[in-house]
Amino acid sequence: MTTNASGGGGSTGASTADLVSQAAAQISTLVRDELTLAKLELTEKGKRAGVGGGLFGGAAVLGLYGLGLFLTLAVVLLDMAWPLWLAVLVVMVVVFAAAGIAALIGKSKLQAAAPPVPKDAIAGVEADVQTIKTAAREGRRS
Repeated sequence: MTTNASGGGGSTGASTADLVSQAAAQISTLVRDELTLAKLELTEKGKRAGVGGGLFGGAAVLGLYGLGLFLTLAVVLLDMAWPLWLAVLVVMVVVFAAAGIAALIGKSKLQAAAPPVPKDAIAGVEADVQTIKTAAREGRRS
């Protein structure tokens, strides 16, 4: 007569060490799967952002050409009333003044921005760590 080690009248549950080992393996697998999913999602979004950025850059170049043509038109129109050197000088001063104002506004906006820290992500990770610590403490008490 042979006895089946896995069957029999003993307890059917796994030991605490086995359960902890299984939980660690499952958490590890879960984290790897989540990281793989995040990587795939970011790759796809990165591709879309690259195309959008390229199109936006092309629009900026065309806009700069348009601005150059507009400034040339302003010089030509002012040249009808003033000497050419004065028309160019006036348009140049206006362009430099606009550039200076934009630079000052941009500088103040950059100074107002705090260092880019992902506060929500950090809070989420801290909450996860606290939850795991709490679960581990409660598991030791049981």
